[in-house]
Amino acid sequence: MAGPARTLKLAIGTTAAVVALGIAAAAPATAGLPTGLSAAPSAVSNADLAQRWAPIHYQDVDQTGTNALGGRSDYIAAYDFDGDLNGRNNWDNTGSHALAATAYYSVMETASHWFVTYMFFHPRDWADSIFDTEHENDAEGVMVAVQKDGSTYGVLRGAVTVAHTDFFSYTPSGSTWGAGAENIDGTLPMANNPSDGLSHPVTAQEAKGHGLKARGGYDIVGDGVVYYPAGRAEVPEHPDDRDVSYRLIDLHASGGLWAQRASTEFFASHGTFAGDRSGGCGNGGISCSQNSANAPWGWDDGDDAPARGALATDPAGLSANYFRIPEPLNRTYVNNPY
Repeated sequence: MAGPARTLKLAIGTTAAVVALGIAAAAPATAGLPTGLSAAPSAVSNADLAQRWAPIHYQDVDQTGTNALGGRSDYIAAYDFDGDLNGRNNWDNTGSHALAATAYYSVMETASHWFVTYMFFHPRDWADSIFDTEHENDAEGVMVAVQKDGSTYGVLRGAVTVAHTDFFSYTPSGSTWGAGAENIDGTLPMANNPSDGLSHPVTAQEAKGHGLKARGGYDIVGDGVVYYPAGRAEVPEHPDDRDVSYRLIDLHASGGLWAQRASTEFFASHGTFAGDRSGGCGNGGISCSQNSANAPWGWDDGDDAPARGALATDPAGLSANYFRIPEPLNRTYVNNPY
C-alpha cells in the first residue's frame, strides 16, 4: 500500500549517477555453457541488473537509550550523508543530517552467472546495554547469485548475507542449488516490489548491531522501516514507516567508495572504515571500539575457506565453495570492477 506523501531529501555530497565500470578480461572458454550464452559481457547494464535483484529490506528500529536518537540510528544512509568523507565524525553527525535511504552495489559477471553485492550503511553500531560494545560506522550486506538462462535478468539461485563476522547462505524456493561446504541456513523469501511489479528477495537487519539475514532470520520487532528499491532516496517519516524508497549507487562510480579506498580519513586500513570514540560512542554500552566496520572488500567469515573480501571480489569462487551447483559455473570474470 502506498504511504503518505513525503518530502524527498537526498544525502548531501553523494552523486545519484550510476556509472558501470568494468575491466575486460580475456574471453574465457564457453565449453559447457547453456546454448546461446556468450563469454562477452552481457547487454544488460550493471545498474539495471542491480535494480532488478535489489532486496526489499526490513529494518528493525529500537528507540531505547540516548544513542538511539529516537530510532534514527537504525536508518540506512549514504556513507557521506553529512557531506564529507571523514569516517571519524559520522557518529557525531548522525543526529544533525538527513539519513536519506541509500544502498550500494557492485556487479561481477562470468560467462555463466552474475553476482551482485549490496551494501547497507549505518553511521552507528550502537547499544543500550552495558554488556554490548558500540562503534562508529557499520556496513553489512548481501550477495545474490544469478544464473544466466538466456532471459534479460537471469534466474536467482542463491544468496549469502553478512551478519557481523558471520556469513549465512540461502536459496529461494525452487532453486537447484544445495549445500556445499556450508549449510543452507534457510529459504530466501521473495516478494512483489510495487515499483516494478517484479519478485525481489527480502532481507532484514536487526536493530542496533545491524546484522543482516534473509527475512525470518531477522525481522521487525515492534517499530521498523520497510525499504523498497524504487529509485528515490527518501527519509523515513517516523521509526515505523513501512513504505520508504531507497536508491542504489555503484560502489565503483567515479569518486565513489572504491575510489576512496586509499583515503586515510575514511579508511583506517584496507577495507576497514576509520572510526573513533568521539561524540558519546560507548556511552550506551561497555565500550566503543575503533576502526571496527568493514567495506565489502573487507567482509570476512574467518572460519570459512574463502579469503577476506571474497564475497565481493570473488563471488563465483565463494559460491562454488558454499553451494552445490549442478549447472556449469564459469569462474573467469568478464566484468571485474575490483
